Amino acid sequence: MSKKHVGSSLDSFLKEEGTFDEAQALAIKEVVVWQLTEAMEKQSLTKARLAELLKTSRSQVDRLLDPTRDVTLSTLQRAAALVGRKVQIELV
Repeated sequence: MSKKHVGSSLDSFLKEEGTFDEAQALAIKEVVVWQLTEAMEKQSLTKARLAELLKTSRSQVDRLLDPTRDVTLSTLQRAAALVGRKVQIELV
């Protein structure tokens, strides 16, 4: 087994493998989904009820809460507003 990555950071390893951007995007989506799910739970808001409030289907809410799927910013903003949160995006 090669030890060429021993001592290197995960970020540098992922960059070397060419998967850093993909991994970072997935991690961000997972955090957003977790935050939205937590806010829903605090308000006892089910997926079915969220779908009603968003005027969409339950399957669309499932896609919204799936970090492997892409979602539009406007959909995310509407869902966040319904749970009393807002979306904040920052370029760094």
